[in-house]
Amino acid sequence: MEKIHLDGISCVGVAGLGLIGGSMARALKTYTECTVCGCDTDPAATNAALEQGAADRCAEDASVFSDSDVVFVALYPQQAIDFVQKNVTYFKPGCIIADLCGVKRRTVHALSGFCAAHGLVFIGGHPMAGKETWGFSGSDADLFRGASMILTPDAHTPADARLCLECLFHAVGFARVTITTPEAHDSMIAFTSQLAHVVSSAYIKSPRAQMHSGFSAGSYKDLTRVAKLNPRMWTELFLDNADDLCCEIDTIISHLQEFKTAVAAHDGETLYRLLDEGRAIKEALDR
Repeated sequence: MEKIHLDGISCVGVAGLGLIGGSMARALKTYTECTVCGCDTDPAATNAALEQGAADRCAEDASVFSDSDVVFVALYPQQAIDFVQKNVTYFKPGCIIADLCGVKRRTVHALSGFCAAHGLVFIGGHPMAGKETWGFSGSDADLFRGASMILTPDAHTPADARLCLECLFHAVGFARVTITTPEAHDSMIAFTSQLAHVVSSAYIKSPRAQMHSGFSAGSYKDLTRVAKLNPRMWTELFLDNADDLCCEIDTIISHLQEFKTAVAAHDGETLYRLLDEGRAIKEALDR
């Protein structure tokens, strides 16, 4: 397979070689001609990245990024902010820095103006891909194939920097790049991702979960899949987006209460209506 040459990008750095960062490094090495530099405080991650060909150079600090045209920061939100602010002098002038965090208001508000003041470009990003593992051992060069990449450029974002990243993301397998604001991103992600993790975690806490063997099939598997999560990361993401997530939790509680009231009253007419409303919404969305 012929690797893709990206104009203006010869070296890409990845800070944080976990599932997302490790997968980004692998994808870049697999599908582009870029040199890949990795950074992680865990020597096991950097050693594995080098040994498995996911990176050309690795270090435990940001000095490895001195010649990187683009740097992806695949850390938890506060870690990402601290990393960029602490290591700002290591980035080459004009470097494009993009975080890959699951919330956007916090990182963009903290880093966009800060980077612009230091001659750098910061763009918030969020790859809509993942799986129920974490760490470099779970990374996969094809994790992003067919996925959507969200970018949240703002007034500090030059148009050419955004286009540069869009080309890069298509090169590593993303099917589309969605452009939005940090506020709109966090509002929507509260519904499409965070609420799903809350519901899955709450659902699996039923005492009957211990006795499900022989009684479960696809519905159980679908609803419990994301209960196997990284609690440290998701705690931070939930709290960073508390306002939007609480709104979604309130909404689903109100709908659950409607179902409970109808079932408790043996109100078949209302129950049918509630179920049919959900069916119709889902079918319309699928179309």
